[in-house]
Amino acid sequence: MLRGSRPIFPSSKTCSVCLNRVGSLPLDVRSWQCSNCQTKHDRESINPVASLDTKETLLLALDFGGTKHAAAMLLAGETQWQAYRRALSPHPAHATTDLQLMRSLIQQLLPDRQPHAIGVSFGGPVNAAIGEVRLSHHVPGWENFPLGTLLSEEFGVPVSVDNDANAAALGEHRFGAGQGYDSLLYITISTGVGGGWILQGQPWRGAEGMAGEIGHMVVDPAGALCLCGKRGCLERLASGPYIAQQVREILQAAPSRGQGICDRVKGNLDAITAQIVSQAAEQGDDLAREVLETAGWALGVGIGNVANLINPQRFVLGGGVTQAGKPFWDTVRRVARETALPEVHFEIVPAALGEEAPLWGAVALANDRMGLPG
Repeated sequence: MLRGSRPIFPSSKTCSVCLNRVGSLPLDVRSWQCSNCQTKHDRESINPVASLDTKETLLLALDFGGTKHAAAMLLAGETQWQAYRRALSPHPAHATTDLQLMRSLIQQLLPDRQPHAIGVSFGGPVNAAIGEVRLSHHVPGWENFPLGTLLSEEFGVPVSVDNDANAAALGEHRFGAGQGYDSLLYITISTGVGGGWILQGQPWRGAEGMAGEIGHMVVDPAGALCLCGKRGCLERLASGPYIAQQVREILQAAPSRGQGICDRVKGNLDAITAQIVSQAAEQGDDLAREVLETAGWALGVGIGNVANLINPQRFVLGGGVTQAGKPFWDTVRRVARETALPEVHFEIVPAALGEEAPLWGAVALANDRMGLPG
């Protein structure tokens, strides 16, 4: 845990036979014995599912976002939250304050109860095998942070951690637009562009957990410079902030264009957002339509190339930019189809879970950590 911090919840282990809870164990202890029924357990056999009534198995789902956090709980097998809380990160944010905020949300959800397992979605690269956060691109203090270990010790229950794109893919696969499909790529097009894979019905993270970074696929080698240092990345052409930036740059060079956009922001170019561009496009603004056409083209090229390479059944698209309207979707589907081989078949569909997709993915992570069905 963070130095100087004190967990709200005591560490504990739960006996799988009598469900008696015992105190936390030293890290060098490899087995333990229940003081109530004398059953012996390996250290890792925390809350095994074999002796639990799954109808009484309480799962806690956590979503550490870049600017907002959410926590929810439900019983295993349910598809409705028993309780849900969310809050914006304080500014300036830090790993310490993020954890304090999340602990507060958890205490609101579980003032006198303890979960049997925890699933965590984190907005940044994660080593899912050991539950370690590699870093956050938005919040300092998360570098090489053992989040899974901290939560497991603090609650005394099994914990599974993954990045938000992988979690969202898993959420859509189990509970949303990917149900019934064995292979899909979930793509979020919002502040950035990222993705998460489901292959053969399971998350696929790649050799180092970096699979799915479709946002940094180069679709225009002569294109504008991306934040990552390469030119013509999909994210540079299709993400929300870059859509707004492209419009601003065009208006600065050609002030007579984009009257519908300028009217909405009363001439303040800094107030332009992708949402405003989308609204202007719906009202027929030519500049807005042009920039969204470019974004849809870039996304379509990326999807078509990925379809040729991996041949998934579905592409599930989420994030704020996907609300840009029918012309955007038509462009994405047309260009993807033109880019892919004729023999490669796939569907492109909107996500069903919205911004809760990572949180539902955290439910699936907790389910899997417990060995529960679904």
